[in-house]
Amino acid sequence: MRLLLSCGEPSGDLYAGALTRELRALSPGIAVSGLGGPQFSRAGGVLIDDYRGLTATGLTESLATLPKFRRTIARLAAWAREQRPDALVVIDFPELNLRLASRVKRLGVPVIYYISPQIWAWRAGRLKTIRKLVDRMLVIFPFEEAIYRREQVPVEFVGHPLVDLATPSSSRASFLQRLALVPDAPTVAILPGSRSNEVSRILPDLIAAAALIDRRVPRAQFVVARAPMLDGRLFGAVAKAGLPRLAVVEGDTDAALASADVVLTASGTATVQTALHGVPMVVVYRLSPITYRLVRPLVKLDSIAMVNLIAGKKIVPELIQNALTPEAVAAEAVSMLTDESRRNAIRAELSRVRAQLGGSGASRRAAQAILSVIENRN
Repeated sequence: MRLLLSCGEPSGDLYAGALTRELRALSPGIAVSGLGGPQFSRAGGVLIDDYRGLTATGLTESLATLPKFRRTIARLAAWAREQRPDALVVIDFPELNLRLASRVKRLGVPVIYYISPQIWAWRAGRLKTIRKLVDRMLVIFPFEEAIYRREQVPVEFVGHPLVDLATPSSSRASFLQRLALVPDAPTVAILPGSRSNEVSRILPDLIAAAALIDRRVPRAQFVVARAPMLDGRLFGAVAKAGLPRLAVVEGDTDAALASADVVLTASGTATVQTALHGVPMVVVYRLSPITYRLVRPLVKLDSIAMVNLIAGKKIVPELIQNALTPEAVAAEAVSMLTDESRRNAIRAELSRVRAQLGGSGASRRAAQAILSVIENRN
């Protein structure tokens, strides 16, 4: 059995690795090849192409990635023509994956979409394309299932894979001591995103906010979680800040989150990851001015943070575009660090969010669903 798999960013690569491990456990002879990164490769996937260089935040910023987009789609489609896989599995990243699915579907290969594009937030017109191309949609948020059923797209809610994957590597005490920090001091984790242009826009303001927090909260300390494969020069603001109790870690985000009292995070998968650890957070987001002007009229929702969308109300603050200032971030963080009743109220809401994400075993259920589609077709 051969599968072609495609994911295009660090979170997708994380899910691809977990999915590939489950597929190989359930069907030991299966060969999974495709577009991915280190997590997919470590799980036994064979890289046809690497996703690095494909991701950017914003419409105008994505223009620079177009040549690699075209080369990657052509390479994956050529592999599909030569190898005739039993299925194509695409993970989120609709900008590339819907184009790839269109080309591979013509070969008679079934298409399984794992982790839905955010059609409920913007670009709902993609539903028509998805209905035409996708044989099975596997969703990770409970409210998505009803959307696809209404549109007559075969769908299954499998739960969120982060429920299993968001596991710290060590205890708070050992993690902070390893970084020469103090286990009983107020700790703020900073997650500036996984894309270069995202980090360059957000991190300087988050570090400036950390300096303000440091002045207002005695003994405050900070851990910056650096996403894999980012250029170290993006983190120059960290060194320039001169904060005495600050450390940068790479590849240990869950330990940083589990050790934090408050998190300052870019909007995205990290908000769900933070919610699973039950830590109060301040969510930030910023695009280039021209991209924001182009995108804002297309967005149908008042909230952008996934935890707020799942909760159905604003349980954590969101600071978007011009509202993202060091002063605003620091004010929210200081409030959470010093107001125990607010902290506890947010934690209670995050616990309810976690309960809606499904139980353990999402990656296994997704793998079973994929194999079921193939077996039924055969």
